[in-house]
Amino acid sequence: MEATGLHPGPVELKPSSASETPKSSSVSPAATMGSPAPRGGPGLVLVVMCAGMFLVLLDVTVVNVAVPSITAGLRTSTAGVQWVVDAYTVTLASLLVAGGAAGDRLGHRRVVAAGLAVFGAASAGCALAPTSALLVAARAAQGVGAALLLPGSIAAIADAYPDRAAQAEALGVWAAVSSLALPAGPLLGGLIVSTAGWRTVFWINPPVAAVCLAGVLAWVPASGGRPGGGRLGGGRLGGGRLGGGRLGGRRFDLAGVALATLCLAATVYAVIAASGSGAAAVAAAIVAVLAAVGLIVTERRASEPLLPPALFTRPAFRVVTISALTMNLTSNGLLFLLTRYLQSILGHRPLTAGLMLLPLFAPLAVTSPLAGRLTARHGPRPVMLAGAAIAAAGQLCLLLITPETGYPRLVPALLGVGLGVGLFTAPVVAAAMRAVPVGRSGLASGINNTARQAGTALGVAIFGAIAGSPANVQHFIGAVRWLGVAAAIGWLIVAALIYSVAREPGSGR
Repeated sequence: MEATGLHPGPVELKPSSASETPKSSSVSPAATMGSPAPRGGPGLVLVVMCAGMFLVLLDVTVVNVAVPSITAGLRTSTAGVQWVVDAYTVTLASLLVAGGAAGDRLGHRRVVAAGLAVFGAASAGCALAPTSALLVAARAAQGVGAALLLPGSIAAIADAYPDRAAQAEALGVWAAVSSLALPAGPLLGGLIVSTAGWRTVFWINPPVAAVCLAGVLAWVPASGGRPGGGRLGGGRLGGGRLGGGRLGGRRFDLAGVALATLCLAATVYAVIAASGSGAAAVAAAIVAVLAAVGLIVTERRASEPLLPPALFTRPAFRVVTISALTMNLTSNGLLFLLTRYLQSILGHRPLTAGLMLLPLFAPLAVTSPLAGRLTARHGPRPVMLAGAAIAAAGQLCLLLITPETGYPRLVPALLGVGLGVGLFTAPVVAAAMRAVPVGRSGLASGINNTARQAGTALGVAIFGAIAGSPANVQHFIGAVRWLGVAAAIGWLIVAALIYSVAREPGSGR
């Protein structure tokens, strides 16, 4: 996806020509803004940002295997301890956009450092929590730190690699590291819980966060934010100026932050509550709708909106946001069902089931750097199209599974989805960075990650609700098969949207 920068005109899903590639790879964005250059070079920025991001994503899944031990240790119910997992996810998803916008305004180094400090301190609070209520509160605080850190980590990498080709390769490394966090969570959590107890799961975070914080302070350039930056978009797009005011000016859109947070939190809560209390789910859904309406009205009237309405008139940005949501919805919905299939129907132990999912996880880590290099050479569009096609084929392979055939027929689906998502992740992040004006990488990252987190929550809820209990084997297997077909259709729709953006009039094609 071509970034329009500060120039008017359409955004395209096509590779950059040689003449369009910025020639300033030797000049850091910090330097162009009067900020000190990184003392360790962009490579060290990439390392420390990937380490911090890995820590944040690891905590999405690492606690799952500790739930039975936490339930026994704190003498709470399974329903009560569920919020030990959900409090982190809800808070993270709800504050990602605000965290990205804060980084754009205050500087990504500053906000990432604050996120690491909050995350480390909250992790210590989790380890020391004497009751389930305090543990849930500490997990929510972890989510706050993670929401500050995650979008800023991607934006800092994008700033450290201003050259398009180098940036795409760096984001490929980031995608590979982020992909490793998914399988590492259950495996590492199971090992730690079985050998050192559940509190150690949280104790490992503070020292790692401290090391990452030292790296951020030493190697990431301090931009000091971008007050008084250029107009968001710098030209008319869809009939209005993108942003309607100065980037990161004196006023911060507190109403937008509050309404966006409330809308996302209520939406995620409604998804979680749907499997339990119907009344709570309906109430949360009503709150989400009201907050969404209020957000739309507020952002149209705000002089410096958190979510510039004209940003969503950019076809490329809309497509990349839908693509990110679809990717996580289908892949994590599938992962949720296949974990239950391997354990509850095929009868494997949790560690064995985790190892059986390696054909899904391994391609994610292996192909993400390749996807970064391909994106650097050809642009995001062809790599995204290839990834979507392969993922769709993998989802269709779920039609092969039956209760009797077992694991071997599952492998083609795992490999197909793993390869497809591995190819798709790096270019969809690169496309998000390119689809917004200069100085809005934090906002783009926040929205992109919010879409992915929302996709994860929706995927688990929707796939789980349709498949039901594995105890009804025939229904469960039938649901998995046809959900695979539905997911494949979703991927093909995404591919059509990606292609259609490039074919718009005025796109140069």
